[in-house]
Amino acid sequence: MNAAALLHLLQFASPALPIGGYSYSQGLETAIERGLVVDAASARAWIAAYLALVMARWDGPLLWRLMRAFAAGDMATVALWSERFIASRDCAELRAETIQMGYSLTRLLDELALGAVARLGAEVSLPTAFACAVDALAIDHGDALVASLFAWAENQVLVCVKSVPLGQVAGQRLLLSLAPDIEAAAAVARSLADEEMSNWAPGLSILSMQHEVQHGRLYRS
Repeated sequence: MNAAALLHLLQFASPALPIGGYSYSQGLETAIERGLVVDAASARAWIAAYLALVMARWDGPLLWRLMRAFAAGDMATVALWSERFIASRDCAELRAETIQMGYSLTRLLDELALGAVARLGAEVSLPTAFACAVDALAIDHGDALVASLFAWAENQVLVCVKSVPLGQVAGQRLLLSLAPDIEAAAAVARSLADEEMSNWAPGLSILSMQHEVQHGRLYRS
């Protein structure tokens, strides 16, 4: 990857910029509130399980398909997988999250005159906008997939640093320890057939719904 493509990838994958991923916890805040995540060990167990059961089997494979569809100029397939991703968000907060971040990234792409994601309509999922950026900037799909998974994991670690709480060094140690899990999730995401994909995680769905009525929330999901 050339330096320019790498810099663009780092920018678009960042949980801080440009789309505000840092304001979401994806159910982790409720897991902390309920005592399911209380220290570095339980934080690692939570994030690793989420990577293996959800990111590797649904979010990752879906992003992989979107990137391939954009590369082939197959906008019908892009629309199909984007709709399926939005439909898979099984509570109001998670749906609003992907729409809001997809909208923010779409606006950035429009301002930079990159891609044609605006043709998909008003509701664009985050994976769709990210895949559009990857295609517009000719970023390697494998690198983009790993970057997306790492950005998700980094954001989860940041939630733990702020809310468990964990120290900064403990957070960095946790993130470094997740490298094999991220690589494994990327490998699974690339290999799954359509019929093998699944976002079955009822416990996470329940926690996400509970977060909607949780008192004193710091995060939007």
